[in-house]
Amino acid sequence: MSSAIRQYLVITGNYWAFTLTDGALRMLVVLHFHQLGYAPLEIALLFVFYEFFGVVTNLVGGYLGARLGLNRTMNLGLFLQIVALAMLAAPAAALTVPWVMAAQALSGIAKDLNKMSAKSGIKLLVPDTEQGKLYKWVAVLTGSKNTLKGVGFFLGGVLLMTAGFKGAVVAMAIALGLIWLASLFLLKRELGKSKAKPKFTDLLSKSRPINMLSAARLFLFGARDVWFVVALPVYLHVAFGWDFWQVGGFMACWGIGYGVIQTQAPRITGDLTGRTSAILWASVLAVVPAGIALGLTTSIPPQQTVVGGLLLFGVLFAINSSLHSYLIVSYARSDGVSLDVGFYYMSNAAGRLLGTLLSGWVYQSYGLAACLWVSSAMVALAAVFTAGLPERRPVSA
Repeated sequence: MSSAIRQYLVITGNYWAFTLTDGALRMLVVLHFHQLGYAPLEIALLFVFYEFFGVVTNLVGGYLGARLGLNRTMNLGLFLQIVALAMLAAPAAALTVPWVMAAQALSGIAKDLNKMSAKSGIKLLVPDTEQGKLYKWVAVLTGSKNTLKGVGFFLGGVLLMTAGFKGAVVAMAIALGLIWLASLFLLKRELGKSKAKPKFTDLLSKSRPINMLSAARLFLFGARDVWFVVALPVYLHVAFGWDFWQVGGFMACWGIGYGVIQTQAPRITGDLTGRTSAILWASVLAVVPAGIALGLTTSIPPQQTVVGGLLLFGVLFAINSSLHSYLIVSYARSDGVSLDVGFYYMSNAAGRLLGTLLSGWVYQSYGLAACLWVSSAMVALAAVFTAGLPERRPVSA
């Protein structure tokens, strides 16, 4: 087994372990605090620091990755997630809104340090001449991560019912601690360290393709989270009367299927991986939320409309996400790759922050259909910014 393959497996395993706890923690927080009587907007506010510090982390984290090495930023991300889980294991009386928001802030920093490090690391393990292999490796990393995040949703629902909130976070902290210790010894020390010491002014991208792709990513992920983060789990519980394990299980199945589709994106898109393909897939995706919103006004049972529409949305969103994840790694420079990838995922985090806030506010004020119309508009904006990309030559996938 080559050194590159071994490092790819370490990075992927590290990313998998983190993602499992991240998905479980998100479901735990949404369902636990809904159970305590928090309104949808209040639940959304619990995630504000998670998303806000994700924006900051991706920007600064790319700089740190180039200066210190991706092994250090990845292991730091794991450690901070352990601290965040330990904070949430505090007695129930201590779980005030500011305390939970602080723990979520640490978790947001941890998640984006880990993701930025993993995505940047892949760029360094594949030669620039092998774009087809790069697309496949990024698709597998991204898709498997989201599959495990789906498993994490289910795990969070089950743990809440069986072990309670405190027992769940303690168990996850212990498991992640063991992964962190292994990662300290297995990751190469100089992975991703830039040969030329980057300046702090290099944090902001000066590349038009990176900027256009980052803007498209912001609206793409805002379009998902505007109805997926808070509105959908609460709607499934309130409107359909689903138990927590049913909500967690359904979200898990969606996440698993979403991840599987992502790993197959290179087969679906084929050699069409440039601007035209990205615009096409975004345009098709924009129709789906609008269709679900219209379906809720007809005589079709809402359960069929929402569940069926969500499955179709998941397939199309997975293709869009995987294609975008490949494009940013492909466009990024080789020396100091974490700077470009960090800037891009800063926009990703900003989109999640915007979507999370809108998810709580729009759902509480106007309902699920309004969230879906906002989602459709945001995907359309993502397609508009994608049109600003240069057309790339097709690659062999």
